[in-house]
Amino acid sequence: MLLLHACNNTPQHETPKGPTADNGNAGLELPAGFGALRFADSTGNARHLAVNKNGVVYVKLENLVNGNGIVVLTDKNGDGRADERNSFGPYVGTGIGIKDGYLYASSNTSVFRYKLNEQQEVADPQHADTIVSGLIDRGQHNSKSLAFDNNGNVYVNIGAPSNACQEKDRTKGSPGMQPCPLLDSAGGIWQFKAGELHQGYHNGKRYATGLRNVVGLDWNNQANTLFVMQHGRDNLHDFYPELYDAKQSAELPAETMYKLHDGANCGWPYIYYDQFQQKKIVAPEYGGDGKKAVTDKYDDPVATFPGHLAPNGLLFYTGNMFPERYRNGAFIAFHGSWNRAPEPQQGFFVAFVPFKDGAPSGKWEVFAKGFAGKDNIAAPGDAAHRPCGLAQGPDGSLYVSDDKMGTIYRIIYKQP
Repeated sequence: MLLLHACNNTPQHETPKGPTADNGNAGLELPAGFGALRFADSTGNARHLAVNKNGVVYVKLENLVNGNGIVVLTDKNGDGRADERNSFGPYVGTGIGIKDGYLYASSNTSVFRYKLNEQQEVADPQHADTIVSGLIDRGQHNSKSLAFDNNGNVYVNIGAPSNACQEKDRTKGSPGMQPCPLLDSAGGIWQFKAGELHQGYHNGKRYATGLRNVVGLDWNNQANTLFVMQHGRDNLHDFYPELYDAKQSAELPAETMYKLHDGANCGWPYIYYDQFQQKKIVAPEYGGDGKKAVTDKYDDPVATFPGHLAPNGLLFYTGNMFPERYRNGAFIAFHGSWNRAPEPQQGFFVAFVPFKDGAPSGKWEVFAKGFAGKDNIAAPGDAAHRPCGLAQGPDGSLYVSDDKMGTIYRIIYKQP
């Protein structure tokens, strides 16, 4: 299991000074007073991550490295960077989180948990409890991201293996299925008990529906509610050139943030949100013409963003390191687009949305950029790094994972 043990070279009489930013802030552009360092490099295809009370970072991998899918990164000498690396968990996936003395992690079909000991370490990494199993995995949108409330529940995204629930997926001229049969087992958020074993569709609860795919989700303690970021649909111009030109297709539909409630319906595949018209528009597969709107029936988003940026991480910041304006606001990791041609690909940054009393209170802004390494990205493979997951450290620093090169960034604040 052991991959790397680095020696602690800090003399016992010296007090570690804590993290300091790398020269050039590890290539990132940040607001004044912030700095960034590389906490770790080459961890694998790093998806979501979690940090325990002692600052140990757990990273979920999309592909196995040395047979394992969870990497454990420890800063032994207190310089703010990982110098010990271990791994366990022989399964791939995206979701990971710490709640009430357990580490939870997901594969593409299941949710597992590991008991933490008094040192906040996984007590028995070779044996996991199976909390949920048997969830749908048809390759497309199969990551099972996780979030937790404060009442013993875990929320699991089950993405729809489809673009718009057509009879023939991603096929020009194929009509949408009405009703969409995928919504019985996918295209929404399911609620399970975080402390019960061997759950599945039979005893889980479909908490919210009409969500094509959610990779970033988090519980907002001020609102006592789950918030999610939806990946919008594709191919408007490809399939309906008579209704949408290439530029419209590159920019539509909006990526959307929803505040969920039990029984929420956000409308996929029947509608999408047009951020320019600021309306819920009937999807062309269901008789829409790019203008026909729906005024009720489906939940409205609470915030919208440009199309096809792929929001893969959502975190409500509750730490004390950053200035007060960031407290309880939302950080969003945009993984970057692949289908905005002929427009340049966009995203590849971390955004911030200010919140007040559990609701957005201002316009979104780019918080951290530079992950891609250059401005003009023709294809996502051209990006040097692609932000994916977000986590908050016990000191209030912000961790960002990169699922292309496996870099784990740590963003800190020093008074300017």
